[in-house]
Amino acid sequence: MSDPKKPVVNPDYDLDQPITSKVGLRQGLASYGDPHFSLFLRKVFIKALGYSEDALSRPIIGIVNTYSSFNPCHANIPQLIDAVKRGVQLNGGLAIDFPTISIHESFSSPTSMYLRNLMSMDTEEMIAAQPCDAVVLIGGCDKTTPAQLMGGISANKPILHLVTGPMMPGSHRGVRIGACTDCRNNWAKYRAGTLDIEDISAINDELAPTGGTCGVMGTASTMASILVGLGMMPFAGATAPAVSATRLRIAEATGGLAVAACKDVERLRPQALLSRESFLNAITVLQAIGGSTNAVVHLMAIIGRHPKVAGTITLETIDEIGRKTPLLVDLKPSGDNYMTDFHNSGGMLALFHELKPLLHLDALTVTGRTLGEEIAHNSLIAVPRELSVIQPFDKPLYPASSLVVLKGNLAPGGAIMKASASKYRKLLQHTGKAVVFANSADMAERIDDPDLDVTPDSVLVLQNIGPIGNPGMPEAGMIPIPRKIASQGVLDMLRLSDGRMSGTAGGTIGLHISPESADPKSPLGIVRNGDLITLDVEKRQLSVDISDEEISQRIQERLKTFQQAEGAATPLS
Repeated sequence: MSDPKKPVVNPDYDLDQPITSKVGLRQGLASYGDPHFSLFLRKVFIKALGYSEDALSRPIIGIVNTYSSFNPCHANIPQLIDAVKRGVQLNGGLAIDFPTISIHESFSSPTSMYLRNLMSMDTEEMIAAQPCDAVVLIGGCDKTTPAQLMGGISANKPILHLVTGPMMPGSHRGVRIGACTDCRNNWAKYRAGTLDIEDISAINDELAPTGGTCGVMGTASTMASILVGLGMMPFAGATAPAVSATRLRIAEATGGLAVAACKDVERLRPQALLSRESFLNAITVLQAIGGSTNAVVHLMAIIGRHPKVAGTITLETIDEIGRKTPLLVDLKPSGDNYMTDFHNSGGMLALFHELKPLLHLDALTVTGRTLGEEIAHNSLIAVPRELSVIQPFDKPLYPASSLVVLKGNLAPGGAIMKASASKYRKLLQHTGKAVVFANSADMAERIDDPDLDVTPDSVLVLQNIGPIGNPGMPEAGMIPIPRKIASQGVLDMLRLSDGRMSGTAGGTIGLHISPESADPKSPLGIVRNGDLITLDVEKRQLSVDISDEEISQRIQERLKTFQQAEGAATPLS
C-alpha cells in the first residue's frame, strides 16, 4: 500500500526512464541536449499560465488564431475559439490557441497573393514546431483557407478546418444586397450614371452589415465548400452564418472531432486522409456551386503540397469534370441568391444528395467515416423545391461547365473563365476587335477617355497583371466597362487578362491567360489594337486572328526590345 505522505514521483523527471511518448507536451522537444530537462523547462513555462499536471497530461489541440482588427471576415474568431475550447475540454483534451498572420483582401497591398504563401509557411512551421496532437485551423477570408490547408498538408498532423462563416445580406430600398457581387454591380451602375452619389453612399453602409466572409459564392465561400468536398470540414461548416448560434455549435463539435482525431492519427493525417479522389470530389463541388476562378489557382497549389497527388490533376482534369457536372446552386454571381439561402436550403448535405452519382463516396473525411457514410449519417431536412436555391440534378441552373478551361493560340498554356457568370450569353461565342491596355496604369488613364476607340462588341485586353507582370497577380481582371459604353446600358463585354478576378465578380471574363504577357514569348503580350479575337466556349477556344508567322515575327521583335532594355540596364564593368 502506498504511503500517502510520500510525494508522487513524476515519471517525466525520472532520469532512468527514457521519454518515449510522442503525445502532448512530450513531442517535438526543444533541443537542450537532455530530453528530460527539455520537458522540465517546457512545463516550467507553461505552468506559468496556470495549467495543472492533469491538464498537461491530455492530448493537446492547437487552435490557429487568425483574428485581426483589420479583418472583418474574422470578427467572430474570439467566440469561435471559446467554442472550440469548450468542445475540446468536453472530450478530454487540452486546447491551446496560437496566432498566425491574418489576411484580408482589401487591406493587403499591393495584393494578397503574396501573403498566401507567407501564411502557408507560417502555418506549417507553427504546427510543426509546437506540441500539438491535432490542430483546428480557424480562418475564412479568401487566401486564408488555402494557405492553411497548404501548410497543414506539409506539416502533416491531423487538421480540421473551421471557417468563420458568411455574413448576412443587407438591404437598400427594400432589395437585399451583399458583399461583394453587389459592390461591383452597384459601382458599375454608379459609373454608368444610373445611381447618384447619395445612393452609392447609402449602399456602402449596407453591403457588409455583419462580420463574416462575403455572403455570395465568392472565393471564401467557394473554398469553404471545397473543404467540405475534400472531407476536411463537417458538412454544416461551409454555410452557417458567421453571426449564428449554429456557427458556435459547429465550432464546439469541431473541437470534439479534433480530440477524436488524436485516437486515429495515422489514418487522419492529411497526407493519408486526402487522396486523388478527394480532390476530384472537390472539383465536382467547385463546378456544381459555380465557384470562384481563384479556386483553380489555390487547388493547384494545395495539390502541389501532397506528395502522392501532386502532378496527377491538371487544368484538363478540371475541364473534364466540368463537362459532366451541372451548376446546381443558385447564388450570385452566377445566380440571384446568398449563402444564407444556401444554408437554409440544406447546404452541402443537400447538394451532396444531388451530386451522389458524380462523387467518389469512398473518400475519407475528418470524422473517420467515408463521404458516403457521412452523407448517410447526417439527417437531411427536406426543403420544398420552390423554396430551395439548390436545383435538382436534372433541372440545373446551368447545364455543365460553370468554369471552363480555354486553349488556343492566344492562351497556349490555358486560361480560365466562369462561363456561368456571363451576363450576355451571346458573348460566349464572340469575335471582336481588341482594345489593348498595356498595364493597370494605362487602363486607369484611358478606360473612360471619351475618345477611346471602343464599341460594345470590342474585346478589352489588359496585359501585365500576371504573377510577374504586375507583380503578384492582383484581382484586376474585371476590367470596367468604359463609361461611354456603360452609359448606353451595356452591362457586359468580353474582357481578357493574365490576372485574377474576385470570385464575387461576374461577366464574360477570361483570366489567368498563360503564358502571361510579361513573358517575352507570350502571345497575349503581342496583341495589338484592332486584332480580331475569337472566343468559343463550346469549343474551348480563345484565339487571335493572326497567322503563326505573324505571331512569331511579333515575338521576335519583342524579344529584341527586351534584350535592348536588359542591355541598357546592365551596368558597365
